[in-house]
Amino acid sequence: MEQSRTNTRGFSISSMIVTSGMIALLTLSITAVNFPTAAAQQGGTPGAPATASSSNAACGQVVSGVVNLTANLNCSGDGIIVGGPNTVINMNGFSITGPGQDSSKVAIMVPNVDNVVVNGPGSLSNFQAGVLLTGANGFQINSVILSNNQIGTFMTGAENAQVQQNIIQGNSIGVASHSSTGSAIDSNLMNGNLLAGITFVNTQQSNVGMNNVVGSQNGVFLDGQSSQNTISANNVLQNVIDLNNANGLPTNINANQYVDNSCETSNPSGLCIGR
Repeated sequence: MEQSRTNTRGFSISSMIVTSGMIALLTLSITAVNFPTAAAQQGGTPGAPATASSSNAACGQVVSGVVNLTANLNCSGDGIIVGGPNTVINMNGFSITGPGQDSSKVAIMVPNVDNVVVNGPGSLSNFQAGVLLTGANGFQINSVILSNNQIGTFMTGAENAQVQQNIIQGNSIGVASHSSTGSAIDSNLMNGNLLAGITFVNTQQSNVGMNNVVGSQNGVFLDGQSSQNTISANNVLQNVIDLNNANGLPTNINANQYVDNSCETSNPSGLCIGR
């Protein structure tokens, strides 16, 4: 079923929707582009965010520079909003907890800001999105637990994002990518993300490698507009469909490569080792 949605800013989303997971992704896509800018949330001047260096950030604070969490944050709204490039957020074993999956709130928001790094250990939970990237380049997140969110990490219009060595569990969708390129989603443990472990919509030239993806309706799903991606050396097991290339689209049409993946079910067939 082909479905298209347009928000009040004219942001049009059209993709082949085959599961409720895709509907959830599109719904969040529309919500995401309506988030105010960091400056607008603070009532400040664009380009002049607050800075935090070697200190704990507060819920809803716009930060840049080096941010070291020194306590857990329990937020009724958004968590941390990144306002400058080259920001490093060190979780230091602490958590950022939100008001619930059904809220419109985000734990770490990265709006059009490049080269942001989030270092664990630490956890992001109970938000609509644990991490939201919009138009960001060079983002990295590692060694973080993302749990009980609608989407663990959601990227739209992003380039060269790296999502590596995280535990991503109990979300509706673990990692979602819309209209993004050059992402690397590697060496993550994904368990019990209800609708999908990893979902690509209109995403190109990205790599998904050496992940464990267990217990979702779709382990890894790529839609028909996602092309030239490489899915390799993953353990994708105990999902309703482990690997799903656009609901059965032959891989030579969208030039996605599936190599050395340990799985049991794929659509089309033949994407799993020995099957």
